[in-house]
Amino acid sequence: MERLISALGLVVFVGLSYAISVNRRAVKWQPILWGIALQLILGILIIRTQPGFILFQFFGDVMQQLLNFSDAGAKFVFGEKFQEQFVAFKILPTIIFFSSFVSVLYHYNILQQLVKAMAWVMLKSMKISGAESLSCAGNVFLGPTESALLIKPYVAKMTVSELHSVMTVGFGTIAGGVMGAYISFGIPASHLLAASVMSAPASMAISKLFYPETEEPLTAGRMDVEMKTSYTNAIEAAADGAFQGGKLAFSVGVMLIAFLGLLATANGLLHWVGMIVGLPLLSLEWLLSFVMSPVAWLMGVPWADCGQVGILLGKKTILNDFIAYLDLKQLIDSKAISERAIAIATYAICGFANIGSIGITIGGIGALAPERQKDLARWGVRAMIAGAIANFMTASIAGMLL
Repeated sequence: MERLISALGLVVFVGLSYAISVNRRAVKWQPILWGIALQLILGILIIRTQPGFILFQFFGDVMQQLLNFSDAGAKFVFGEKFQEQFVAFKILPTIIFFSSFVSVLYHYNILQQLVKAMAWVMLKSMKISGAESLSCAGNVFLGPTESALLIKPYVAKMTVSELHSVMTVGFGTIAGGVMGAYISFGIPASHLLAASVMSAPASMAISKLFYPETEEPLTAGRMDVEMKTSYTNAIEAAADGAFQGGKLAFSVGVMLIAFLGLLATANGLLHWVGMIVGLPLLSLEWLLSFVMSPVAWLMGVPWADCGQVGILLGKKTILNDFIAYLDLKQLIDSKAISERAIAIATYAICGFANIGSIGITIGGIGALAPERQKDLARWGVRAMIAGAIANFMTASIAGMLL
């Protein structure tokens, strides 16, 4: 029954996207149907077939072991008891290490080959532009701003639909460095990897529903963008990756301090209001649970767990995915929700689709083409909503297959 509900959720999310499209008559169904098909095929291969499951389980174990190597650096800098300060001395150093590792992969042209292979599949099947394909595939491994750098020469001349797609895929996926942090939380690595891969074509499909292509893209039908490394050797690549990861880790730490403080403030105010109106349990979590529980149910979460998963969905949207995964870690540790709810929640919150990311995305991509700043600002909110719906679709497909 829960699998049927997940299938219903998939239909609802696609139908909602069509209903709020800016131009329903211009919708071309090939990129949408192929995007959903690729998402479903990937889900079946990863979740339902033994070779696919074993392969992603293997990759997950390799990533877990790889991330454990970052403990060597953290232990040297912070001492033997560094894990007692879990977030500051365990999680944030993981981001630095993984960012450095990804830069080394980029230097040796390994990452580029993976990106090009994924981009080629989407280019041929979904019939999207080459620039969109590369940006979409890049988001599986990189952050939204880094992925936009792959297509920097074309950003200024992109159609509005292409820009919308670039933003949407950025909102619907997560960066590799942050994924490493989530694996360190104890979130199942195989589910995180699957969610990141599956959400890329889903985000592109939903973007083409939200804002259909009505112009002729400059890179239509071709993918001739060069992705050359600027590093002279692996040491420079590792150092630059560590520096970039350090900036990201610092940003995450500052954000956690600010947002969790604001959350406590909001809950304090709501509790005060609740005492006045006779609702002593009133809190932001209570409101989020009330609003987002139906969304969790549509994805196939057991009703008993919908309240808790609804809170995660709300926090991810209002605050960010990092805080949502921290809360999911606590739910996993306390065994407060079912295994099915944990898996679906992992897929549903695996993306940058939150209010704060809108400014980051507009600023990051806008810096590459200042003349497109107005277009980015105009469609940023819709792209964020599209990215969130793509995550919900991925979670629904996972719910159908689990």
